[in-house]
Amino acid sequence: MDFIGSHILSIDQFERVDIDRIFDVARMMEPYAKRHRVTKVLDGAILGNMFFEPSTRTRVSFGCAFNLLGGEVRETTGFENSALAKGESLYDTARVLSGYSDVIAMRHPAEGSVREFASASRVPVINGGDGANEHPTQALLDLYTIEKELTGKGRAIDGLRIGMIGDLKHGRTVHSLAKLLSRYKNIELHLVSPAALQMPEALVEMLRGADHRVTISDNLESSISNVDIVYSTRIQEERFCSKEEADLYRGKFRLNQSVYTQHCEPNTVIMHPLPRDSRAEANELDSDLNENPNLAIFRQTDNGIVLRMSLFALVLDVVDKVDDSAQAVRWYTGSRFQ
Repeated sequence: MDFIGSHILSIDQFERVDIDRIFDVARMMEPYAKRHRVTKVLDGAILGNMFFEPSTRTRVSFGCAFNLLGGEVRETTGFENSALAKGESLYDTARVLSGYSDVIAMRHPAEGSVREFASASRVPVINGGDGANEHPTQALLDLYTIEKELTGKGRAIDGLRIGMIGDLKHGRTVHSLAKLLSRYKNIELHLVSPAALQMPEALVEMLRGADHRVTISDNLESSISNVDIVYSTRIQEERFCSKEEADLYRGKFRLNQSVYTQHCEPNTVIMHPLPRDSRAEANELDSDLNENPNLAIFRQTDNGIVLRMSLFALVLDVVDKVDDSAQAVRWYTGSRFQ
């Protein structure tokens, strides 16, 4: 695809060559994300960070990625703090905010809302999650993480064995990741969920149509015994009619060090899009996994920075200019990126 000036709304936009391009640029961004160097390539540019649904990592990650390229960030959070609460349409909001910004990152609880917003925007819009539909940047950073983790073990994404666990019906991260994996070869997927929260049939058929091996189960232990990646997700309480309904499924699939040691291969990588629900009634990834070297959840969040930097650089056409304004970092950075 031609990235320059384009919206990033869905994984459907990307062919495998596009994913490779995004990852190549993400690797170029590593020295800046790790504070080895600083660039001002987007000095004067403004990101409109429009998050109409609760977010910590995604919202801050988008902002930090733009800041690390030298840009400024202006944001609004929640309906109650926006003109949408006064009845303003997405069309009007898009027309106004795209006059203030050079690019917009947006999250909204309604499926298809970001696409509707983008249709009226005068600048590129990047989807930060639209309801239970898609979360393309999360899926891209997840796949980037998978590639890095597998490369360290002498493996590639082709031939991947992955177990996806939890709320696969409402989990937009697994929907987008499934679409990405359809671009690769010889993937084995174990989809583990309660019957009522299974992966949408259309996505399952898409994966099978790509000649991938897909098994559907409600048994955690047998499904994680021969996989490279365990990808756990939380119950998406905000997509249910009530907390009581969500509670019916919470805590069904709990992974702790004992389960991992007993059932997983020694090098199986543990991933989660976060936030992980650490409440006693859920506890999908136990804190006793925190010292497990194969727990990659915080490497995922670090990778989210370079991935989003890559998209900003591609969409705003500055990939070849990033190094032009590079200089040494002047402040203490410690060893947090080692």
